[in-house]
Amino acid sequence: MKLAIVGIQGLPNKYGGFETLASFLASYLSAEHEVTVYCSAKDMPLRTPEYNGAKLLYFSFSSHGMQGMIYDMLCLKHAVKNNELVLFLGFGAGFLMPFLSKRSKHKIVLNFGGLDWQRNKWNAFSKAIIQLSEKLLVKNAGQIIADNTLIAKYISTTYNRASTLIAYGGDQVTKVPITAASLIEYPFLKSAYAFAVCRIQPDNNIILIIEAFKDATIPLVIVGNWNESAFGKTTLQTFKEQPNLYLLEAIYHPVTLNLLRSNCMVYIHGHSAGGTNPSLVEAMHLGLPIFAYASGYNEATTDGLAKYFSTATDLKNLVNTFDVTNENLASLKMKDMATQKYTWQAVAEAYNNVFKQQLKA
Repeated sequence: MKLAIVGIQGLPNKYGGFETLASFLASYLSAEHEVTVYCSAKDMPLRTPEYNGAKLLYFSFSSHGMQGMIYDMLCLKHAVKNNELVLFLGFGAGFLMPFLSKRSKHKIVLNFGGLDWQRNKWNAFSKAIIQLSEKLLVKNAGQIIADNTLIAKYISTTYNRASTLIAYGGDQVTKVPITAASLIEYPFLKSAYAFAVCRIQPDNNIILIIEAFKDATIPLVIVGNWNESAFGKTTLQTFKEQPNLYLLEAIYHPVTLNLLRSNCMVYIHGHSAGGTNPSLVEAMHLGLPIFAYASGYNEATTDGLAKYFSTATDLKNLVNTFDVTNENLASLKMKDMATQKYTWQAVAEAYNNVFKQQLKA
């Protein structure tokens, strides 16, 4: 089939669950289908024509902020006209739905991820717009995919629609051994440390996590895009001199990133808005002890096997009372669970089954 993937910034991916998903779907499905991934020419300056077997098609709008909604609508309009099926990722194209034909709507398979309108980076007006856009998409899409049991429940109770549960893979990560050269570049590798990797935005509980580690028994390493937002820049300036913190700029090289996270004592996951977060699934595959924010989504992803926090005091207490034996036992159980549930081959096969069913419907 001619399959389009719409709603992401572009490929190759850096951070972002949808970009990671699109990358692996392109890799697995392009052997069987003609896959086109829609990308932002503003956000992807290299404009690679092909990636992982998929054709990349560029539109000259940014994928960020309110301009991102225009970008999503233009891409979706083009995609439904030129493809048999479209996987739309996100919420941005909802206001296009009333103008599409019934046949075009039927082509759309939707995964809107988490409840983006709950993120506290948005003002009240933006939240209302995002929530309405989500409603228009969910009510009109041909098929819906949920990446977390709580998202599936939300779709059912809020919109009275069924969804297919498909999470994310994380089996692309590997443990990277510490070398003499890496010790020179990252001296904190010599001893125990906590680690987090995420977008630097308020709903990932950056401040809460930092406050917990300012005088904790081990240092904290956070890798993220500190210099891409006012919040990130301000937070970096405020805390960069704290001796117990290593606030590193985003690392896109997978070997370096895996080196830092695979050798940590504990992985800290602060995401609060969203369904199943790829970085959490990746930590599970690495067999890391995990302290995760008590969002409900994170408990569902880890099947209650991680430790959870709601406040800085909670997190500080978890770190200061770390029990190696108990945490390693839990991490092994989570690794086994990830191996069974969160692999990219299984994810791609599940998506492929949904696409084929929708094409026949």
